[in-house]
Amino acid sequence: MDYDKFCSQILDAEPKIRFATVYDEWANKIGGGMRDGVENLLSPHAENELVNISTLDWKARKDMSKWLGKTKYTLAEYDKVKRFSFYLGDDHLLLVSTEKDCDTNTVVDQVISLYYKNQD
Repeated sequence: MDYDKFCSQILDAEPKIRFATVYDEWANKIGGGMRDGVENLLSPHAENELVNISTLDWKARKDMSKWLGKTKYTLAEYDKVKRFSFYLGDDHLLLVSTEKDCDTNTVVDQVISLYYKNQD
């Protein structure tokens, strides 16, 4: 999959999406980034920490899948933004950040639909 193209499609799908980036299981950026013109609320260090924490959480959820089934996504809502983690199989993690007033169901439906479209 072309992850830069996939992340661009996500940003194009909803103007309230601020950030869409795919990481591997070692927290290495594979593709995507911040929407042009949007201010990053995190310092580079804080962003790296958040990615590392998200990757650890993803690995823990993979361990729980034998009892609960595979995790599709998680959502954290902060005072300023919403942050989604989408689990793209066993090898990739998609992090998406949106404006706080963005519709959660719309984002989830659009991202999952685009993911399956790009699988072909």
